[in-house]
Amino acid sequence: QVQLLESGGRLVQTGGSLRLSCVASDRSFRTYVMGWFRQAPGKEREFVAAIFPSGSGTDYADSVLGRFTTSRDNAKNTVYLEMNSLEYEDTAVYYCAARQYWFGRRVPDDYDYWGQGTQVTVSS
Repeated sequence: QVQLLESGGRLVQTGGSLRLSCVASDRSFRTYVMGWFRQAPGKEREFVAAIFPSGSGTDYADSVLGRFTTSRDNAKNTVYLEMNSLEYEDTAVYYCAARQYWFGRRVPDDYDYWGQGTQVTVSS
């Protein structure tokens, strides 16, 4: 069982930046594909970004491509989501999640472990 804990969410103005962190409880973290998802009120959970276990590959939703960057530090069991040029539409609860396989990384139902989420609010 891997426990994930996100942090870094807060209120920020449009155009601002934030860095979210997600710390895993187990060293098996380095074997997992890590994904970031978000869920706004009244909407379904949507894919944001994913990163390969080694960090050598990433994938981004079109809505965040060029603005968000995900990275990981396997020595610290931590994955990051750097968010720049934030827009009001980025307001949501952000979750990190872990899964074994790269294929299907955009599907939330296929993830094995989830964090509790961190709130990001972008004021217009």
